[in-house]
Amino acid sequence: MAAKCNIMCDSTCDFTAAQAAEKNVRILPFHYVEADRHDGGLSGDDDLFQSRSAHEFYDAIRRGACPMTSQPSQLEYDEAFREAYESGVPTVLFCISSGISGGYEGALMSLQRLKDEHPDEEVRIYVVDSLLASTALTLFLDEACAQRDAGLNAEQLAMWAEEARYHVHTLFMVDNLDALHRGGRLPKGVAVIGDALDVKALLHFNLDGTLGIRAVARGRKKGMRKLADYFQKNRELEPYGHVAAVGDADAAEDGFNVASELKRVDPEMRVLRPTIGPTIGSHVGPGMVSCCFWGNDRRKNKQVTKVKGVRETK
Repeated sequence: MAAKCNIMCDSTCDFTAAQAAEKNVRILPFHYVEADRHDGGLSGDDDLFQSRSAHEFYDAIRRGACPMTSQPSQLEYDEAFREAYESGVPTVLFCISSGISGGYEGALMSLQRLKDEHPDEEVRIYVVDSLLASTALTLFLDEACAQRDAGLNAEQLAMWAEEARYHVHTLFMVDNLDALHRGGRLPKGVAVIGDALDVKALLHFNLDGTLGIRAVARGRKKGMRKLADYFQKNRELEPYGHVAAVGDADAAEDGFNVASELKRVDPEMRVLRPTIGPTIGSHVGPGMVSCCFWGNDRRKNKQVTKVKGVRETK
C-alpha cells in the first residue's frame, strides 16, 4: 500500500544515505566550509558522509580545521517544495531545532512563497520544528517513518510530531569544551579551565530547542556512565520505549560501550547507532557521544538550563 504522505528532513538527522533511501526520506543538505582557507579547506555539502568518510572529516578537525555551517538556501527549499507540490503527494518536512538554527524559519519562508503562488489551491506541505537535532532527530525521524507506514496522512503526522518531540530525551557528552566555545556556547575561560580539569559537559535540549548543560563529569568514563544512568532513570517503554539511539562522532568504541550498557539494562532494546553528521560535528568536534530515548513528557519538568551564546548552526 502506498504511503499517504512523503517525508523530508534536513541533513542534521544522522541517517545514512542507504537508510534515507530505504525509508523513502528526502534529505535536504546543510553545507560546511572553512571560510578563511584559500583552498576551500574542509568544505562540502552535508551528504551523509558519501563524499567524505566520518573519520576523514573528524580527523581534519583534529588537525585544526574549523568549518562553519549554513542551512539550505532559499533556492534549495523552493526546489524541494515545488517538487513536493507537483508530485501531488502531501509532504512533511522535519527541521533541526529552531533553538540552534535558522533552518526552520527558512523553510517557512519558502513554503509561504509557494502558497502565495497558488492562492486558490491547498498546498499540503507541513513544516515541523523538531526542537531536536542529530541523534535525537534520528530517533524521532525513525519513529515518524513508522507512523507514516502505519497509515498516518501528512496532517496527522505533523500533529503527531508536535506532541511526540517532547517525549524524546537526550543527553550527550562532548570531548572538550573548546569545541563548544568555538560554536559560541561557552566563554573561552570556562572552556580552558574545564579542559584542564578534564571536565566533560553533559548537555540536553531544553523545551524551546536550545541547548542546556544538565551535568558535568570528571573524566570521559564517568561521563559515559552518566549517559547510561540517565537512560535507566528516565526511559519509558510505552508507546515507543524499546528503541533508543546512541550516536558518536568518530568514537565508535565508546558508542558501542554505551549501547551495550543500554542492552544490558533492557535486552529487548533496539539501539540505533548513527554517526554524528558533518553539520553538528562541525560544532561539537570529534569524540561526542549521545544517548537518546523515549520517555515521559518533558513539559512536566520545570528545569530550563540554557547555555548562553550564539546559535550553533546558521
